Amino acid sequence: MSKPKIVVLGAGYAGLKTVKQLQKKNINAEIILVNKNDYHYESTQLHEVAAGTEPASKISFAITSVLDSRKVTFIQDTVTLIKKDDKKVILEKQGELNYDYLVIALGFESETFGIPGVNEFSKPLVNIVTAEACRNYLDQNLANYAKSKDEADLSIVVCGAGFTSIEYLGELTNRLPKLADKLNFPKDKVKITCIEAMPTLLPMFSEKLGTYGVDVLKKRGVEFKVGTPIKELKENTVCYEEDGELKEIKANTIIWTTGVKGSSIVGQSGFAERRGRVMVEPDLTVADYPEIFMIGDVSAVMDTESNRPFPTTAQIALKQGESVADNLAAKINNQATTTFTYKPLGTVASIGNNVGIGNVMGKEVKGYIGSIMKKNIINKSLLEVGSTKTLLKKGRFDYYR
Repeated sequence: MSKPKIVVLGAGYAGLKTVKQLQKKNINAEIILVNKNDYHYESTQLHEVAAGTEPASKISFAITSVLDSRKVTFIQDTVTLIKKDDKKVILEKQGELNYDYLVIALGFESETFGIPGVNEFSKPLVNIVTAEACRNYLDQNLANYAKSKDEADLSIVVCGAGFTSIEYLGELTNRLPKLADKLNFPKDKVKITCIEAMPTLLPMFSEKLGTYGVDVLKKRGVEFKVGTPIKELKENTVCYEEDGELKEIKANTIIWTTGVKGSSIVGQSGFAERRGRVMVEPDLTVADYPEIFMIGDVSAVMDTESNRPFPTTAQIALKQGESVADNLAAKINNQATTTFTYKPLGTVASIGNNVGIGNVMGKEVKGYIGSIMKKNIINKSLLEVGSTKTLLKKGRFDYYR
């Protein structure tokens, strides 16, 4: 009798954690991990690459460096479709891949909300490739000012004021002084504008912490436009509504960070989804498909306290990966699966290298202590999805920079 085949799609926090846990269990199964890249990247640090404060190599590592090739087969390929009724995955290069159990952890994509011009006239921030494109785009426009003297080259608009946006602004404002010296542009003429449709900033934090974080960025020169929905992007122009009036900002650098959605493959494959997320069963399986687990950015897990789905964070993705590995082992051993339980430990946002804000285990932190907590969280993640060697090579120990 052949071994049951477990196929895991995606090597982000959720997928890679699942595989690492399965490796430890020594279950009697064939395990296959599929990912379009041969590396894992820490998506919580993409803003650093985009702002130019860290290279992509710092936040990524080879997937095979943490896999046991005797237990796991890695396939570098792109998923194009999931045939859930046939128990098959269609890959771009290798074609059909059968499975007995499937773990879908395909990650996220940029969300445009149907706003015209987003794809044509802005840069999204969703992966290593787009983060490096953001950095090059920024640097080229700032460098061009020495020749053009066009103030639009020194105008930067960040669309959206969510978690990623705030962290990107923190890194960007940290880097600008050195960049001004290097590229020969007047730092005092740089205009950074952040436009947010919602009426409040950083709602995941207390008003006191949120105000502190925003004030740090305002002191560094960031102008916030809150409660001003973006209506359209044109070439080098952001059109938004303020007090019922349409207005425009000229900027040659437009970074799009308004939000994300789950992989479009989920909807294309016929799953009942909303913004690429599927409401899963208590054990993280998909309704009517007990052999399919849906985790990470493509899953929705209800928070009974707020009666809303938990935010898709690295923290919950890692916990889901651990739970799915346990439940897969249970299924293979003909045992009952267990309900996924989750209690957030807190949230920390960096505002550049040495400032952070957060709520950790019910305690609020800010400033330098906040930045230390953020780096410790990054290091913990590297240890969970990577290894001790990964942590030593890629960890954040620059506490005093």
